[in-house]
Amino acid sequence: QEQLLESGGGLVQAGGSLRLSCAASGRTFSTYNMGWFRQAPGKEREFVAGINWASGGIYYRDSVKGRFTISRHNAKNVVWLQMDSLKPEDTAVYYCAADRRGYYSGTYYYEDLSAYDLWGQGTQVTVSA
Repeated sequence: QEQLLESGGGLVQAGGSLRLSCAASGRTFSTYNMGWFRQAPGKEREFVAGINWASGGIYYRDSVKGRFTISRHNAKNVVWLQMDSLKPEDTAVYYCAADRRGYYSGTYYYEDLSAYDLWGQGTQVTVSA
């Protein structure tokens, strides 16, 4: 069974940093596009960052540009989200997701929830003022 497991969430003060990790089990994700999404209470899940299968395409929502960095190491089956200069509005459950069509799809719809067919359980990030 393929699974994604997020870790690294927690409580941090505004201006602080957290590094989220997403580890995949079951098989390599070297051909997958990978993304991070987040969901705050009462709000829809929203795109945060995405990285294509070859790391040649990297994408962020405007509100995190310059603060967050997505990266991956395929041989380790892990993707990270480094979050710096955190703000209270970053508070949410953060989800790792895989677009397993990846390399074979030809197009990476990185902002689209429906493009991703494997999801982790989420990790809570809370940023206090």
